Amino acid sequence: MSRVEYPRPQFVRSEWLNLNGPWQFEFDDRNEGWKEKYANQEKLSCEINVPFVYQSELSGINDRSIHEYIWYKKEIELDNPADKLTLLHFGAVDYYCKVYVNGHFVGEHEGGHTSFHFNITDKLVKGKQTITVFVHDPFDDETIPRGKQFWEKESRGIWYTNSTGIWQTVWIEQIEKEHIESVKFTSDLDNGNVWIDLHISDFIHFKEHRFLDYSISFKDLVIAEDRIKLTGRNVKRAIDLMQNKIFRSNFHDAGFAWTPENPNLFDVKLELVKDDGHVLDTVTSYFGYRKVHTESGMVFLNNRPYYQKLVLDQGYWPEGLLTAPSASDLKKDIELAKEMGFNGCRKHQKTEDPLFLYYADTLGFLVWGECASAPVYTEKAAARLMKEWMEIVERDYNHPSIVTWVPLNESWGVPDIHADKKQQQFSKTMYHMLHAIDGTRPVISNDGWEATTTDICAIHNYNHGNHEEKVKYEYFKETLASVENLLSHAHGKWQVYANGYSHQGEPIMLTEFGGIGFKVDDQKGWGYTSVETEEEYVRDFRRIMDAIYQSKGLWGYCYTQLTDVEQEINGILTYNRKPKCDLSLLKEINNQFYPARLPVVKTD
Repeated sequence: MSRVEYPRPQFVRSEWLNLNGPWQFEFDDRNEGWKEKYANQEKLSCEINVPFVYQSELSGINDRSIHEYIWYKKEIELDNPADKLTLLHFGAVDYYCKVYVNGHFVGEHEGGHTSFHFNITDKLVKGKQTITVFVHDPFDDETIPRGKQFWEKESRGIWYTNSTGIWQTVWIEQIEKEHIESVKFTSDLDNGNVWIDLHISDFIHFKEHRFLDYSISFKDLVIAEDRIKLTGRNVKRAIDLMQNKIFRSNFHDAGFAWTPENPNLFDVKLELVKDDGHVLDTVTSYFGYRKVHTESGMVFLNNRPYYQKLVLDQGYWPEGLLTAPSASDLKKDIELAKEMGFNGCRKHQKTEDPLFLYYADTLGFLVWGECASAPVYTEKAAARLMKEWMEIVERDYNHPSIVTWVPLNESWGVPDIHADKKQQQFSKTMYHMLHAIDGTRPVISNDGWEATTTDICAIHNYNHGNHEEKVKYEYFKETLASVENLLSHAHGKWQVYANGYSHQGEPIMLTEFGGIGFKVDDQKGWGYTSVETEEEYVRDFRRIMDAIYQSKGLWGYCYTQLTDVEQEINGILTYNRKPKCDLSLLKEINNQFYPARLPVVKTD
């Protein structure tokens, strides 16, 4: 099995070369590959199926032991056109890598969860090319944003198998030296505009005329098109999407805005053109026209109160670990979650494959974007996390499905945040930094507890107990009953806000709870509570959700969790995505909800 899908659905060119599949491979436990000159060596000893990490079954190696230093090598047939650039792309490599082409160093990258590329044009030769990748994944370096990847030999508790090396698609594209580098779409729903912020390569020849042709269409209806004469590398335009064709006041009801119920998308075609009409570059993309903000203790989508019913999604697969076996598996997870009555997910401690976000955009599914956390706080750990987040926002900004950023979770990486001013300042820095580079989405400063400055007060509470624990359950209901109770009760051993911080009227959501453990077949593992039968499972789900529904303080929830993962058997689905109960029953429970708290909505 090999991953064959186009890896960058938000910025598509028609011609590309997929490098997934068999690569030569080598463990280098003593880090002697440099001395042995692996970058120039003709052959490595093993074979691996990229983009699956060696710890996974689908890699063809399936070795769960620790190997911090590894090498990849692949020979390909590739022409070297003199008038074009050749770019080598990596979806993600965990954690640090150096890349060589034909024995020559072309670049390095640190960070295990984001995409990057290198210009390899001047390293190509005629005919056959050799690509070599060195990876270092420090097993016990606690300053690395590793998320749920365990730093011990055997996974246990909430920690899962480590992933090392290439885990997303590797690919090549050959493009004109003058080309479109990037594009950002920013919806201005209140004024009926979309802002296009586009960057052209620094190879552009301004001594000659260059134009940008754009076309925006909605369901085959051309909404706007024009030609812009370029006078610099950057183009920024506000485009009126109404074009006197759509009443502004009726935009939402007319079915043009993006929502989970109506995931409407605008298609975009961009062309970089010479004055003689020759097209230098063509890129297709899309955007969803939507607005997210918080007000009056609620989250608003397109200026209307919107109650989020999310499910926690770890994004692991038994055969591929962090890498889905195929794009259809990413799509299936969203379809199953919607079948349960959830309208979105919190992608937990993982920056997911862009194809998942594409399906969330097209199917209509809210996503809370999260990044793997480091387990400790140091200046180095802080710098590494900030760098990853800069790259995450750059890559994923255009996806309308992403409605919230979650830079920190449960004080991971900031263990003393409750009283430590330095760690509090880091939390605030992450909050303000994300707002500085993306003003379109709410940001949660610390999901779970000990929040600082935040747009949503996100609380974790698993204290609902088993069905027979009546007293515990009644106390759980009481802690959720009102805004006052939610803020005055510690929902674990931590306070809701860090010292010196308090609730400023932001929406309150219960973003982890549930986790009903239900063992099917011969599973071994744990959950936060336990049941023995399918009937008990549905009954307990209803019992827990009833406490949520009766709350006059909550404005949304995120149930733990979508699937079992390794030793955790607290998913609604097994690790192999088999439902543990009739999903229509869960959908009925989720759909019965109408907010018990109806605060006054400000109107003009």
